Formats: sequence, C-alpha cells, structure tokens
Amino acid sequence: MAYIAATPLLPAQFDAFEVATIKPAGPQDERAGRYFRMQSAHTFQAKNYTVHDMIAAAYDLHPRAISGGPAWVRSQPWEILAKTPGDKRPTWDDQMAMLRKLLIERCNLSFHREKKQFNIYDLTISKDGLKLKATEAPPDEAPNMTSVVYPASSGGIDHITLPAHNITITQFAGLLNRAILDRPVVDTTGLSGRYDFEITWTPDETQFGGQLPHGPPDTPLPGLLLVMQQKLGLKIEAKRGAVDAMVIDRVERATDN
Repeated sequence: MAYIAATPLLPAQFDAFEVATIKPAGPQDERAGRYFRMQSAHTFQAKNYTVHDMIAAAYDLHPRAISGGPAWVRSQPWEILAKTPGDKRPTWDDQMAMLRKLLIERCNLSFHREKKQFNIYDLTISKDGLKLKATEAPPDEAPNMTSVVYPASSGGIDHITLPAHNITITQFAGLLNRAILDRPVVDTTGLSGRYDFEITWTPDETQFGGQLPHGPPDTPLPGLLLVMQQKLGLKIEAKRGAVDAMVIDRVERATDN
C-alpha cells in the first residue's frame, strides 16, 4: 500500500524550515509513489513531486489552475528533506507554509493571481440529505485525512480508502481539489461542522492526475462520486465557473543549501 496525502489542517504556526535539502529525484519507481509526509516529529519529506505539483499543494490549488513557467516545472520530479523548528510536530498547514517559503527562496518563485473560467465540480448536499456523522473529537484535536492505496494482485489499483477524522467539508473539498479530481472543486454546501467518515472506492484514470497505475481491480467497487453521494450525502455536479488561478511569472531550478 502507499500513502497519497495526509492533510491535518490547522492555522500555520511555523514560518520556515530550519534547514532543507532539495534535489532532483532519482529514476522513477511507480511502486515508490509520491508523497508529503513527516518522517518524524521534526523531519519533513517530499518525494517525486514536480515544482508544479508542489505549488498546487502549497497554495491549495487545483493543478489546472496554475499556468506559466518553463516545461521542466511540470516534468522534473524533486525530493525534499527538511528539519522543522520548535518542539511541536507541524500540522499540514504548517508544512505547506514552510514549503511556500522554500519555493520562494530556493526556486525564486514569483507569481500573480487571476480569476479564470474553468470546467469545475460544484460540491453540494444531495437531494436525499446529508449522511455525515458529526465528530466527537475535542475542538483542538488535529483534523486528519489520509488516502491509502491498495494494489490489485493483477497489477494496478484495486481500491482506495480515505478515513477522515474531525474534518470540515471545506477541508475535504480542498483535498478533492488539489489531489484527487480532474477539475477544480468548489464547496457550495454551506456546511460549517466537523465530521468523521470513511469512504472506499475504485479510482479511474481521471483521478490523482492520472499518475496511479491502472489495471483490472480484484474486487470492483463503485466510483468516488457515487460513493460520496451514497455514504456522505454529498453530490458533485459538473459546471462552468470562475476560480482563483495562479500565473507563474518566474521560477528557477532549486539552489543548493
């Protein structure tokens, strides 16, 4: 199995990594996958991410909402190993705040924002009503979402499971937007609560940027959008709409420490 994304989301409390090494990744191994993770309480690692996809994660954007920059920004994978400051384990938002600083300082990233029209997914409450369970976690407990990929015996992916704890629907929509679905996701549910849930589905080639190897699953399960409607009472509808987009004005290959 491989971990795709872990996303506890809290207000950022850290400004920059204490020290960070960023270098081109070695030869690609599909089994190794790509990920952001905390190796330990104070060691951050990113593996097999292009600068384009690091920007998408760091700024919470759908990859299609980022334009500009040279071709290598989208094709060359990188690895980061960094030490985080302080006594506490940084949250996901802390990690992404430090990644933003790293991209600006070591890749000389500069950009501007524009509103652009895209084919989007509108996230709403299903006509059958919401089926989510409110969390019993205390308000200060860190939210968490981690997608776990289970391979099929014949090759490719059998299914993905996403357990979520103490999560707002805005946070869930953010994960769908930047990491899973093939177009920007806009949350119009109006929900402000925090929830616990778990969903399992068979992915298709449009999800995760088409970077997961695909083959016949051992036990086919419904697709993500159907599972969301059946288990969570959330509906995804394809529309056209304006989205905050980023245009890269300048970016360079990362410098040494």
